[in-house]
This record gives sequence, C-alpha cells and structure tokens, in this order.
Amino acid sequence: MTPHASLNATDLCLAVDGVDHLKDVTAVFQPGRLHTVIGRTQAGKTTLLRVLAGLQGVDSGTLTRDGADFLKTPVWRRDTAMVYQQFINYPHLNVFDNVAFPLKRAGLPQDEIRRRAGQSLERVGLAHLHERKPSQLSGGQQQRVAVARALARGAGILLFDEPFANLDYKLREQLREDFRTLFSDQGEAVVIYTTTEPAEAMMLGDVVLVMHEGQVVQIGAPGEVFDRPATTTVARIINDPPMNIFPGRLADGRITVADFQATHVPGHLADLPEGSYQFGLRATDVALAAAGVAGEVTFVEISGSETFVHVAVGETPFVVQIEGIHDIVLGDVVHMRLRPERLFAFDQAGALLRPPSHDPASAEGR
Repeated sequence: MTPHASLNATDLCLAVDGVDHLKDVTAVFQPGRLHTVIGRTQAGKTTLLRVLAGLQGVDSGTLTRDGADFLKTPVWRRDTAMVYQQFINYPHLNVFDNVAFPLKRAGLPQDEIRRRAGQSLERVGLAHLHERKPSQLSGGQQQRVAVARALARGAGILLFDEPFANLDYKLREQLREDFRTLFSDQGEAVVIYTTTEPAEAMMLGDVVLVMHEGQVVQIGAPGEVFDRPATTTVARIINDPPMNIFPGRLADGRITVADFQATHVPGHLADLPEGSYQFGLRATDVALAAAGVAGEVTFVEISGSETFVHVAVGETPFVVQIEGIHDIVLGDVVHMRLRPERLFAFDQAGALLRPPSHDPASAEGR
C-alpha cells in the first residue's frame, strides 16, 4: 500500500438499534489536505473516525486506500494515529516517553526515537517539559502531548476527534492558530479533524465536510460552504449563531415577512417567480431599528463585547447580533431591520435557490 494515498469512502452505512449512525457516507480524503468535519453532537463525526481507524465496522459500503479494501485491513496495518476529545496519556510515563511510546513499540532504533520524539515536542512547544509527568501539566499541555505522539508516529492518516473541545475558549483560540502551522509540513498525510465549531472548521480546513444525522450533506472549500450552503440545515450548522431561517412571500416586487412588507426584492432574487420561500439571514445582517419586523425578546446573551438578542416573531425565532452591551429586557417588543442584499433564498424543502452576491466584508467573521 502506498504510504501517502487518498482514502475513499463510498456509501458507508451503519445503524444501531434502528438508528442511522452513518447513512450513505461518500467522500474522498486526499493526502496533503486538512479535512474538517463539522456537525452537531451525534451527527456521526466520531463514528466516521472510528470506522476509518478500524475501531468500528459498518453494515454496508466500501472503504479503499490505494486500491486495497481498508475495511478488511487490520487496525495495526492501517498506518493511522488518532487523538481523542478526552486526551489520553500514560500517567506513569513522563512527557518524552509518552510521545516515544508508539515508536518504541514499533521497534525503531534509539537514535530515531529520540530524534522523532524530540522534533514532535519542539513542534508543539513542549520540549522544555519533556521530563514532567502528565499530572504536572495543564489541560492544554496534556492535549499537546497527545498531538505530539500522533505526529511522532509519522502516520499516513491522522484523525482528530474534537481535540480542543474540553479546553477553555482562550486556549482553544491559541491552539487553533498553532494547529494549522503544525500540519503545514506534514507532507502527504491524510488529516481529518472533527468539530462542532464553525469558526474552527473555516479556519483549519482545506476541505469542509458538513454532517447531519449520519449523512454528509455538503462537501467543499470553506468559502464555498460558507457562501453557498446547500440547504437550510447546512446554513444553520455552518454559522454561529445559526443562520436565521424564516418563511416569507415574494409578490408585487416586495418580500413580506410576518405580515410586514420588509423589503424590496434585491437584484439577486429578481428572477425568482412570485411565491412562498424560506429566507435566510445571518445574525449580523439583522439589526434592531425603530421600525420593521416586530417581535418579542425571549433571551439576551452577552458574549464579550457583543450582545445576542433572541426575538420571537410568532413561532419563528430570530437572533440579532449587535456590538456592545445593551440593556434589553425580556418581554420587550422590538423591531428588526433586515438587510435585503444579504438574503439567502431556499425553496420550501430547504434547498438553496439563490445566495446573496459575494461580499468580502460579510466573511470577516468567519
């Protein structure tokens, strides 16, 4: 088997007690590219990694690498390293020996073990802590040890299952920046990284795979998935907070939302026939105003220097993201102004019909 070859999944299916964990999963994981798999909790991300690693079987489908049947390849021959959300280190070994452990098991010469383990610790910034035990490290440092062990193996397939999910926000931000650099010189390894965080998927991935209820619902470059979400489901998953999706009607050159003639029809929607649609707007494209679509405030969330105002318009929820800290009271009736040029149009089944024209400024928050 060629050390650096693509990993090809076709129609992978797995059901447990009648519940689909994987459903017709088809994807090509290419060497030399970092693939991020994003989805909500229980979307099937971990199950997919376990199948790729050989820790979980499937009911049907194929998995091949360099023409070989990977489903029949024993775990020890798959040339795979995996880092879990709950970092796993050997408490009785120091940092260096934790990283060197798989190299010793592989029977490599001592000089090679020292070189590879030392280089990996340098890359994750832990060379100066090589004699410490895991219990003497912070959570972020312990996760770096697990990453260094995976790097030291030099495996052809590297699998990362939400490795930073249990770390605090500030540390996650730092490790995200470091992570991309770590893999800039990984050569032709296949790297797959799962996350529930849209920003993480956009920042790290060369290729983004969106999963929902066991299915891969869209694959593309980060900009493509962000700018042209294939469905309302993808639009919600790939945005934080989730994109506002709401019913509306296009008629007589106007778009009506909740009995309010919210806006004229913008140019990118001008050729749509009159009728009912689902529309989408990111939280940053909705603003509180003196007049507009009226709704009741149901929740106010302050995050750093931003305020997220949750508004109910009948049965339809909206989220408005505004800068600064605002004194808004639950139960208040507020009005929202919708940016027509940023509207996404979906059909009644949720498939994308028209995205807004690409505006580089709209991608600043990715």
